[in-house]
Amino acid sequence: MARGIHDVFRDADVPEVPLADGGEGTVEALVAARGGELITVTVEGPLGEPVDATFGLIDGGRAAVVELAAASGLPLLSPDRRDPRVTSTIGFGQLLEAARRRGVQRIIAGIGGSATNDGGAGMAQALGYRLLDADGVDLPPGGLALSRLARIDASAVDPAWRTIDVEVAVDVTNPLTGPEGASAVYGPQKGATPAMVHELDHALSRFGQVIGPDLAAQPGAGAAGGAGAGMVYFLGARLRRGAPLVVDASGLDEALVGARAVFTGEGRVDAQTAYGKGPVEVARRARAAGVEAVLIAGSKGSGWEAVLSEGVSFVEVLTEDAPAVDMAESRAAQLLRTAAASACRRLSPAKSGEYPA
Repeated sequence: MARGIHDVFRDADVPEVPLADGGEGTVEALVAARGGELITVTVEGPLGEPVDATFGLIDGGRAAVVELAAASGLPLLSPDRRDPRVTSTIGFGQLLEAARRRGVQRIIAGIGGSATNDGGAGMAQALGYRLLDADGVDLPPGGLALSRLARIDASAVDPAWRTIDVEVAVDVTNPLTGPEGASAVYGPQKGATPAMVHELDHALSRFGQVIGPDLAAQPGAGAAGGAGAGMVYFLGARLRRGAPLVVDASGLDEALVGARAVFTGEGRVDAQTAYGKGPVEVARRARAAGVEAVLIAGSKGSGWEAVLSEGVSFVEVLTEDAPAVDMAESRAAQLLRTAAASACRRLSPAKSGEYPA
């Protein structure tokens, strides 16, 4: 997109601020935006096998950015190995601990794309929590084991965790349990049959009784198989909408000062885009700063016009010919450059002569 802008406004100052909304790519986006560092460590995958997971250090090492999916994500398992009764977030906890040991004061966590339904229990166990049954025996990994949870012992947790500010990017409002809860809504895509969904919801209900019904009912508690609730309970985390959290951390607001236009993008812009997705958050910030916002999209879907009331000045699609997705992806760089150049020519006539910035 920056190249396309320079094709029209050759002397323009075009700072690039990579963004994400808390899902996959958040670590790379924030590290790139903030000039940070990527760190790779070996942790346990969803079924206990070793996997290499990467987190980011930003702000001079004072903050870390982590993604649950890097250690406990669905793509780490082939479809025939997915079973949320036994998959665990232990690796995610190990990733968090590796970040803490770097001396960070703040952790930004994206928890989308999980292969788990354990309420963040594995994460907690990796940090030193003991989840015990009525006989005082530690629970094994996996969401189903939570049906036997009697109490939680925090005596072995490093007290340094109390000093870490943890923010969690969450873009769902599901409670922990029930027909809109983690198991019922997201369990099937993780390999749960209807019978498994019933078992897992029962197990998370028990977990909710132990950590507190108010927390279990909190919007976002059901995110990532209940890891939203787990992060609040075990780490004192704050759940925040993903796009605003990441945009805040990216430095976009600072980059908008003195700008005349901001370009953002979306694979397919439709009615869902207006519900708090990254591009609309960018457009809202731009509108507040008096900056024209351009959204470049691969295609338009039903209800795409909704973004126009959220601060987007106009939408430019990669091509009006609607090529096959694989063809568009193979030419993505050139299509983006061409679309950005085309968008530059559509910018407000009153301002077009004033660019270069």
